[in-house]
Amino acid sequence: MIRKKKVVIVMPAYNAEKTLKKTYDEIPKDIVDEVILVDDASHDATVKLARKLRIKTIVHPKNRGYGGNQKTCYKAALASKADIVIMLHPDYQYTPKLISAMAYLLESGLYDVVLGSRILGGQALNGGMPLYKYVSNRFLTLSQNLLMGAKLSEYHTGYRGYTRGVLESVHMEKNSDDFIFDNEMLSQIHYLGFRIAEITCPAKYFPEASSINFARSAKYGLGCLWIALQYRLSKMGLVSDIFNFKPKGR
Repeated sequence: MIRKKKVVIVMPAYNAEKTLKKTYDEIPKDIVDEVILVDDASHDATVKLARKLRIKTIVHPKNRGYGGNQKTCYKAALASKADIVIMLHPDYQYTPKLISAMAYLLESGLYDVVLGSRILGGQALNGGMPLYKYVSNRFLTLSQNLLMGAKLSEYHTGYRGYTRGVLESVHMEKNSDDFIFDNEMLSQIHYLGFRIAEITCPAKYFPEASSINFARSAKYGLGCLWIALQYRLSKMGLVSDIFNFKPKGR
């Protein structure tokens, strides 16, 4: 715990057998109270290894998608009475060594959300991010900032920390079960006025790290622009489904 606040790490897993132990071993156990892994019908030995490592493991009998996996992650963390929830991918693309920094930022009460940004620090390409992904990331982020009136360095990182109040306020179940889930979450969080911090996060790209192909990336990009447009229309009084709610108390 951090000053009596329970810290829970959630790990949405899919075929993470090769990188899970390395990721888990670097989690700072001195502040983390619980680690929850949700396996999305992997074809390898992810579940067997997670149980060997004594990680609390939830298994989807059928693949529910990246967003569907996160929904199970966050519901499990909330049921476990988490005050701070940090999503860490078990593919070792994001370093677990930043968990402490993220958790303390959330515990401070100054921020409700912390994002590990691959763009801050200017090392994304050096870390192996493909050029087309970098260019599309910058274009989408610029477009989203303009439409949403925000100033984030990127919307597309998978390294995120939330307070309990944030997860209880967003329309999690209404959101997609696909990769666009992350963007819907962040757009709703900004819409509700929660305070967002960003910290520099090294980018790592290697064969075992999860990634989506070009076709799915293009679909994802169009989805991000549509969500940002819905955000703008909602602010203009034209209510869209995922923003049709009243802010709850923090």
